Amino acid sequence: METRKVQVTGGSTYTVSLPKTWATANDISSGSTVEIYAQDDTLIVTPQRETSHQEGTLDVAALDGEQLTRAVLTMYVSGFDVIRLEANRITTDQRRAIRSAIQGLIGVEIVDEGTDSVVVQDLLDSSELSIVNAVTRMRLIATAMLEDAVTALVENDDDVARDVIERDDDVDRLFLVVSRIFRATLRSPRAAEGLGVSREDCFDFHSSARQLERVADHAVKISQLALKHESIPEEVAEALLDLHADAAEILEQSMDALFAEDGDEATDLGHEALESVLTIDEHTRRIDDMLRDLDPIKAQSLGLILDSLSRSADYGGNVAETALQKAAPRPGHR
Repeated sequence: METRKVQVTGGSTYTVSLPKTWATANDISSGSTVEIYAQDDTLIVTPQRETSHQEGTLDVAALDGEQLTRAVLTMYVSGFDVIRLEANRITTDQRRAIRSAIQGLIGVEIVDEGTDSVVVQDLLDSSELSIVNAVTRMRLIATAMLEDAVTALVENDDDVARDVIERDDDVDRLFLVVSRIFRATLRSPRAAEGLGVSREDCFDFHSSARQLERVADHAVKISQLALKHESIPEEVAEALLDLHADAAEILEQSMDALFAEDGDEATDLGHEALESVLTIDEHTRRIDDMLRDLDPIKAQSLGLILDSLSRSADYGGNVAETALQKAAPRPGHR
């Protein structure tokens, strides 16, 4: 840390000098323009960049399959708008892995392709992306998936179960968008200013989006188990429906708390959701007692479904805790 004295020039303008080592490292000299961002009681000074367009190159010669797919996703989340993948020769399997990766991304296409390279570009205008809209969409899809998964189970509807499994890709795509936006705000004050959302709030939205992604994963797990069940006892089915209703209510309350603009409303909803989580454990134990009278194999499978619903409620509780932190007074805010 360095300190500088504030001076007054021209009788009304406050000035402060820049550390020379920082200026030199960022090619700033006399006449250069810097960008200044005000965040409550903090000023952030950054070099002015001609463009926010980011390009990156990755040598993929030693990568294939899942490794290559993950590498492309990582470059995307890291914020690159153009990703150049290079090797002496891009194999057919590598091209397949690259296409698999971009199918899991929103607005990303292959724009150039040769024997030794593939160029992937994000065609969306990052300034038009909204982290709030992306998390809202995740909320709608994930909660609907969980409801449909339980419906598929109790009604023995394989078509609905398969549909739930397919929708998980939509949640994963949206989570990657949220992750990309979040990392952009950490990297650049300009990105946070363009969103109109503070970096602290972006952290809260990203954390909550991770919980929604896990809810969707458990909806898939329930649907996969539903495909293996022909029928379940009516008493157990009704109990699981009731448990889902409780878990869904917790998720709704916690997400309402996260998006609430009024701090008192967010706090009330957050506490209500967390208090409801405490009752889920007792509810789960009662259903677990029912399962002990069933065939061991069926009881084990239904026990996994019971666990998925319980965990989904817990994820709602995690969102509620995030909402309470978001609503709490922050140091430096007046």
